[in-house]
Amino acid sequence: MTGYVFTRGAALTPGQIDAKYLTRINYAFANIQDGRMVLGAPTDAHNFAQLTALRNANPRLTVLISVGGWLWSTNFSDVALTADSRRTFEESVMEFLAQYDLDGLDIDWEYPGLTGAGHPFRTEDKQNFTALLSELRTRFDATSKKTGRRLYLTIAMGADDDVIAHSEMGKVQRYVDTVNLMTYDYYEAGSDPTTGHHAPLFANPADPKKASSDETVRDYEKAGVPAEKILLGVPFYGRVWGGVSETNHGLFQPGKTVPGVNAQYSAIVSDMLGHGFTRYWDDAAKVPYLYNAEKHIFVSYEDPESLAVKSAYVRGRKLGGVMFWEYFGDPDGKLLQAIGEGLGEGNSKF
Repeated sequence: MTGYVFTRGAALTPGQIDAKYLTRINYAFANIQDGRMVLGAPTDAHNFAQLTALRNANPRLTVLISVGGWLWSTNFSDVALTADSRRTFEESVMEFLAQYDLDGLDIDWEYPGLTGAGHPFRTEDKQNFTALLSELRTRFDATSKKTGRRLYLTIAMGADDDVIAHSEMGKVQRYVDTVNLMTYDYYEAGSDPTTGHHAPLFANPADPKKASSDETVRDYEKAGVPAEKILLGVPFYGRVWGGVSETNHGLFQPGKTVPGVNAQYSAIVSDMLGHGFTRYWDDAAKVPYLYNAEKHIFVSYEDPESLAVKSAYVRGRKLGGVMFWEYFGDPDGKLLQAIGEGLGEGNSKF
């Protein structure tokens, strides 16, 4: 199981991260400045030491640095543009990994050939993304040959068809260890005026979008990614809409943005369940949702039941494992436990 750890600049304390079920931690995020990968926060060096120390108790654990993300993908297009710009970035990566004793790199470019959160992009991003990954793999393999220690290269990829269309996944998959699918945010309050499941496993026939994680997995396989390199992404947070009618307990109904459109799973458990919100189960999509009839609030989220089903799906489809965003959404470890027990010992390589 691969988990993103996003501290938002805070310093980790001993015992704060439980690595019992984890095979990989992706620390988010490093940034890019002047063409080089740099620390994202002053606390990062301290946090790397805290995370790499977890390998003592869990020898199979690897710790990777994730670079970019939704807000910090601004400079990727420039970095990947030429052989010289790629070389500068790649050299900074090698120095970074060695300095902080990390096991590899996760590229979270959101997204090649697309604007994302308003980032510069180019048509040639499609080929340059492949070139960047190919060159990083060559460097990683050369270093590993000298040290005897494998360096992992992974990528985070979106669930939208446009993301696949603007990449060369059949080529890309040759150079990466895993493709971490962000199979969530299919519905978001603000961008979607209608409520829906933000991480459905299968499509509900009534869903106007017919969205599903299963369809995304199949699309990436059709694009050339082997099943064993695919990690199914799951969210440790929910999506919230207000002003939702009681029809169908709020599912697939008009809604609007309200304060707290994102709710961590821990907040859902402590503040919503048993506090005016009723839980419902969509047996077609295999995910739960909440509705508050008094406040007309709809919440799409994951819970241990849905994650057990997704873990069984990962085993059945022989995928590489599960990836989640992100650790601090589930401080009590209930979701971690559900995935860990669902995958079982030896059923997840990553």
